[in-house]
Amino acid sequence: MIVAGLGFSSTATVDSLRAAFAAAASNHPVSALATVADKEGHAALAEFAAVTALPLHFIAPADLAGQRTLTCSPRSRASYGTGSVAEASALAAAGSGARLLSPRQISDDRLATCAIAIGGQK
Repeated sequence: MIVAGLGFSSTATVDSLRAAFAAAASNHPVSALATVADKEGHAALAEFAAVTALPLHFIAPADLAGQRTLTCSPRSRASYGTGSVAEASALAAAGSGARLLSPRQISDDRLATCAIAIGGQK
């Protein structure tokens, strides 16, 4: 399974998510989206998931903390105990043995990030 993990600000728009996804997912056949569970109900996320028609997995914050990421955002580290919500979400959703295909990509407006992981079993 190939998962696109998303991290984003509460002010992110569908365009923010689309831009980060496009930068990260080019050349990867993404089969699912993932983000931290406290983003459930975010209007832009719901719209983006509907447009992509990909299943959306919500990851418990505690499951992000143990993920090893390629990048480190001080805000993500303080809030979730991981360097990147996008990277950690992708890894957690992709399952045991997952690995990142590249570091997170950031939307031009800097409101969203996306990382792609390929993994084992979920």
